[in-house]
Amino acid sequence: MKKKAEIVQLLQTYHELGQTEEAALFLIDEFELNQPNFAGIVLREPAKPDYILFTAEGEIGDPIYIRIPENVFEYQFELIINLLAHEMMHVIQKSKLYSIQAREEREWQAYYEMCFHKTFPKVPHASTFHRIFFAKKALEYYNRMEKDGELQKKYAIQKSEIELLINKLEK
Repeated sequence: MKKKAEIVQLLQTYHELGQTEEAALFLIDEFELNQPNFAGIVLREPAKPDYILFTAEGEIGDPIYIRIPENVFEYQFELIINLLAHEMMHVIQKSKLYSIQAREEREWQAYYEMCFHKTFPKVPHASTFHRIFFAKKALEYYNRMEKDGELQKKYAIQKSEIELLINKLEK
């Protein structure tokens, strides 16, 4: 795997050449995020500093595209790779193999991954600020699950991990 400085330089070069899709595909390969039902990268309107929107688009069981802002590589590398990993979790979840129907469960799993990188261990951690944000978003989706229902019970141990992470990072 390339060193961070080399990766950031390559991303900057891709960005300057207007090759946003190629830059994203490079990251997906470099950090071993690719999935069999990943259909490719599609660009969307530019992001704003306070709102960077990535989406995984396609029906469950079909190939899934990830839509990213055309100016995405103007932002912090660690944040961008974590957002890509989040969307690639959705690619996995929407595969024929998993077909996870409940949005709350999909978002819970994706935000949990952004905190701990158990599915994609090569992805570096984002800043402490962003990790706290991701952890709180995970809890938000956990709390949207049926109270004491099957999903909350399924993820109770992971919820404790998220709460411990928040306490650790906020100190």
